[in-house]
Amino acid sequence: MNANEFRRRGKEMVDYVADYLEGIEKCQVYPDVEPGYLRPLIPDTAPQEPETFEDIIRDVEKIIMPGVTHWHSPYFFAYFPTASSYPALLADMLCGAIGCIGFSWAASPACTELETVMMDWLGKMLELPGAFLAGSSGEGGGVIQGSASEATLVALLAARTKVTRRLQEAYPELTRAAIMEKLVAYSSDQAHSSVERAGLIGGVKIKALPSDGNFAMRASVLQEALEQDKAAGLIPFFVVATLGTTSCCSFDNLLEVGPICNKEDLWLHIDAAYAGSAFICPEFRPLLNGVEFADSFNFNPHKWLLVNFDCSAMWVKKRTDLIGAFKLDPVYLTHSHQDSGLITDYRHWQIPLGRRFRSLKMWFVFRMYGVKGLQAYIRKHVQLAHEFESLLLQDPRFELCADVTLGLVCFRLKGPNQLSITLLQKIGSAKKIHLVPCHLGRKFVLRFAVCSRVVESVHVRQAWAHIQELAGLVLSEAGSESPTKPQ
Repeated sequence: MNANEFRRRGKEMVDYVADYLEGIEKCQVYPDVEPGYLRPLIPDTAPQEPETFEDIIRDVEKIIMPGVTHWHSPYFFAYFPTASSYPALLADMLCGAIGCIGFSWAASPACTELETVMMDWLGKMLELPGAFLAGSSGEGGGVIQGSASEATLVALLAARTKVTRRLQEAYPELTRAAIMEKLVAYSSDQAHSSVERAGLIGGVKIKALPSDGNFAMRASVLQEALEQDKAAGLIPFFVVATLGTTSCCSFDNLLEVGPICNKEDLWLHIDAAYAGSAFICPEFRPLLNGVEFADSFNFNPHKWLLVNFDCSAMWVKKRTDLIGAFKLDPVYLTHSHQDSGLITDYRHWQIPLGRRFRSLKMWFVFRMYGVKGLQAYIRKHVQLAHEFESLLLQDPRFELCADVTLGLVCFRLKGPNQLSITLLQKIGSAKKIHLVPCHLGRKFVLRFAVCSRVVESVHVRQAWAHIQELAGLVLSEAGSESPTKPQ
C-alpha cells in the first residue's frame, strides 16, 4: 500500500468507522457466537501472496463483527464505561503515524513533554494538591500507565523497594528475603481483584479488610489489623484505598484512613479507576477529600473521560520513589539531557520499556471538548443513573442494594438469590441489553452502569421496561406472582 492508496483507503476506513458508530444502536449488543467460532472461518496459515483491502473488509463484516460485543451501544450497561470519542480516535491515528517509542526524552521529546503537561492539566482539573504536579520544579508528577492494574502494581513495587531500603539502612544485617517474607499490604474486601494480583506478582501478603455497612474501609478496622500484624512480627507497608469500587461504587473513608497511613509511615495508594473522572465536577470533588494523605493516586480517563483505551492516569508526590525502584541505565538508553533536572524519562516510571504517544489523545479531547463539555458528559450519565434508580424504586418487586452516587445502580429482585440469577440469565439470553452481576455480602446483585457516549433517557427506559417484563416471567415461573408488571 503506497501513500495514494492509503489516502483512499483511509477515507474509506473513516467512513466505515463513522457508519459503525452511527448505526451501533441497531446492532445486537451481545453476539450470537460460541467459543471457538472464529478459527474455522480463517485459514490455518498466513497468505503467501498479498490480498486486497476489499477482501479484508469483507472478512471484517463476515468474521469479526458477528463476534463483537458492542461496548459503545446505548444498550451496553455492563462493567464500567470504556471511553470513545472522535477526537481521541483521530489522535490515535496520528499516534500510529508518528510511531515513536517514547521510553526517554531523547527518543521523542514531544512525547515526553506533552505527557508531563497533560498530566498537570488533568491534575488541575481534579484540583489535586500541588505536590502531585510536576510544574516546572515540583517533586511529584504524573504518568500515563496502561491500566489501573499496572498503576497499583507499580505503586506496590515502589513502596516495597522504599521500605526494604529503609530497613536495610537501619538494620544492615537484614536480607531482602527476610524483609520480603514479613511485608503485608491492605485493602478493603471491596477492592478490585487487581490489588490481590499485584500482591501475587510483588510477592507480598495482601489482607482484605472487612468493609462497613456502606462497603467502605474504615479506620478502626485498619488500625486493629496493623496492631495485630505488628505484634506478630509482620511489617505493614502499603494500603490501597478505593474510591468507586467495582461492585457498587462505594468509597473508602480517606479522611479516616489517610492520617493512619501517614502516622504509621505506610504508602497510601488511591485507586479511583472509574470514579476519578467525576472529580472534575465541583459537586463530586468532595469525594476526593483526603487525597492529600496519599503517596500515589490513579484513575482511568479511558473509562469515563472520552479518551480511548489505553490511558490510565497516575500521580505520585515524589517521583524519585518510582524512579528509585525501576531505574536502570544501560548505555544504549542514556542521553545527554537525562540528568539535567528539566525532563524525565518515563521508562523509569513503569514496567514496560516502550510506550506510545498516548498524551495526544488527552490533548485532542481536552481541547475539543473543554472542561465544561467533559463535566456536562459526566453529569448526564449521573442523571441517567438516577433516572433508572427512580424507576426501580417505583416497582416493589425490586430493591436497591447500594447508594447511587455516580453512574452505577445496584439492584436485585426481592427474595432468594436464585430469582435474580434467573433474571440475569434471561437478560443474557435475550441479548437486548448487557449487564453483569456482583455479590454484596450474601446477595446476588445486578449492576446497571451507564456506559455509552450516545445513551439517552429513552434507552434507559427501554432497558427498564425489558427488565420489568423479564422479572414478571421469572416470578411467574417461580410461582411468586403473575407475569404482569406493576402499573
